[in-house]
Amino acid sequence: MSKKPIIVEVREIIEKLIENLEYELVDLEYKKEGSSKFLRIFLDKPGGITIDDCQTMSKTIGEELDKTDPIKESYYLEVSSPGLDRPLKNDKDFKRNLNKDVEIKLYEPLDGTKLIQGSLIEFDEESLKIQYEDESMIDIPRDKIALIRLAVKF
Repeated sequence: MSKKPIIVEVREIIEKLIENLEYELVDLEYKKEGSSKFLRIFLDKPGGITIDDCQTMSKTIGEELDKTDPIKESYYLEVSSPGLDRPLKNDKDFKRNLNKDVEIKLYEPLDGTKLIQGSLIEFDEESLKIQYEDESMIDIPRDKIALIRLAVKF
């Protein structure tokens, strides 16, 4: 059985399960590691996800997946927080992180650099607008972005 249909079916099940809850499905993956298969579900919610949230949702999701049985082979279910350094992947991520500091890695240099840090000010289908610390702005075409995530500052 191919991975894509499993991922699509599991995504639909989880989104339906959490639609009236405060959780957001950030990402999921179904991977073989060694001789074992893993279904990893990354959830978030306003204020962040706790270990108790992960345990509760792991039980809830596990029970629902046992009922619907979209994965016929044995696997390990992991429910976790996406973490601070997770990539921002879609408009929902961008919207939630407006006016926050981000780190962007580019496929090729733009204005002489492949690494840009600043605040995410705006976005649309074509580009992201980033404000540097000195308050100057840059528009970055989305197709030039290899990776974008929140900047972790200490």
